[in-house]
Amino acid sequence: MMRFDLTETQVYELSIGAACGLSWPSDRLIVQVLDDSTDPAIKRLVKTECRRWESKGVNIKYEARENRNGYKAGNLKRGMKHSYVKQCEYVAIFDADFQPEPNFLRLTVPSLLRDPDIALVQSRWSFVNADECLMTRMQEMSLDYHFNIEQQAGSSTYAFFGFNGTAGVWRISALNEVGGWKDRTTVEDMDLAVRAGLKGWKFLYLGDVKVKNELPSTFKAYRNQQHRWSCGPANLFRKMGPQILTAKPKKKPRLEFHWAELGVAIYLFVCGCYDYAFGKNRYFIFLFMQSIAFFIAGCGYVGTFIPNS
Repeated sequence: MMRFDLTETQVYELSIGAACGLSWPSDRLIVQVLDDSTDPAIKRLVKTECRRWESKGVNIKYEARENRNGYKAGNLKRGMKHSYVKQCEYVAIFDADFQPEPNFLRLTVPSLLRDPDIALVQSRWSFVNADECLMTRMQEMSLDYHFNIEQQAGSSTYAFFGFNGTAGVWRISALNEVGGWKDRTTVEDMDLAVRAGLKGWKFLYLGDVKVKNELPSTFKAYRNQQHRWSCGPANLFRKMGPQILTAKPKKKPRLEFHWAELGVAIYLFVCGCYDYAFGKNRYFIFLFMQSIAFFIAGCGYVGTFIPNS
């Protein structure tokens, strides 16, 4: 099931068109458009666009509500209550300005099929307006660090990383098991991910799968976004701090020794010890760091285990 949370007007045609153009069997795809706008004219435009795709044979559901209680989390929670959702195993979530490529599902869903312990497959964001101004360029640099370092490292080392709220695919059974969407904070995406992590569910980040979207190009929009991203996690930790701090690990990673990498780790460690004792240029600092990196790789703490069958 594809779900779009529509609150913006300029990009709804591109977003809906991208969802309806996904390469996937038509009898196994439901596009759900959650329209949370308050302008009746906008609602008519979005509804008309959905009907246009429906006339082409796309199984698309237009859902609007009379109020905005709970904002995005409330809209997503309401979207899960429809009867046709019960026949779905996975839900891909996109904000209004996100445009997935046609092969998005073919690149993400197989990971969920392969490993029943994976609850979320998160893709990377690709920015179409990164060169618009200095502010968008700086945002791109910051978010590239978030994806390349934080999420890639979390996925590779079996550690927790948060759901970005969009451009990801959730296993619906996992989403329901941890209580679904909650509107107690402004970071419903992180709230859901934390609860799933505490239950022992695994997440997978696919950095090679990119979804196009736009960065805030005005200071007001950027400031509102950063305020939500800053205050939301603090509020969530206030509510879930004791639960997080007292939680016990659910899924210990298996050791899978790679003797070539372990051999290099030992060699670099010996070289580092020799340089520490007799060297003058402090090369041992770099040698020890490289030794640790090879040791981690040699013990199989990097990468995702894929069954042979």
